[in-house]
Amino acid sequence: MAKIEQFCAKSVYDPPTYAQGIKVTGGQTLLFISGQVAYDKKGGVTHKGDFQGQALKAMVEAGGGRLSSIVKLNTYLTDIRYRSDLIPIRAEFFGKRLPASTLITTPALAHPDWLIEVEAIAVI
Repeated sequence: MAKIEQFCAKSVYDPPTYAQGIKVTGGQTLLFISGQVAYDKKGGVTHKGDFQGQALKAMVEAGGGRLSSIVKLNTYLTDIRYRSDLIPIRAEFFGKRLPASTLITTPALAHPDWLIEVEAIAVI
């Protein structure tokens, strides 16, 4: 099993809600998870207008990992005001062991009803 731990240079600010870096040792498999959005098995939009309902975790579990296996997370929001909703979702999913991450706002995603898209790298 891979050992996943946060790290930060002593000269760099280490905020409590963000991981500056992630170190992985002993990893066997890498999962590269494309941007995930809230759609059903037929491609229709689910959780229309519900930002929290659109935060997904199924792909990492389908690949044999857990949320704690994620070492890098890129999140795309259509409105920066959703950032305040994102913080408790990340805390629920990851607890204090946050992955390295990037948060980006974009004017739109591939469908006008999608509010968030998340891509990840996991080590299992």
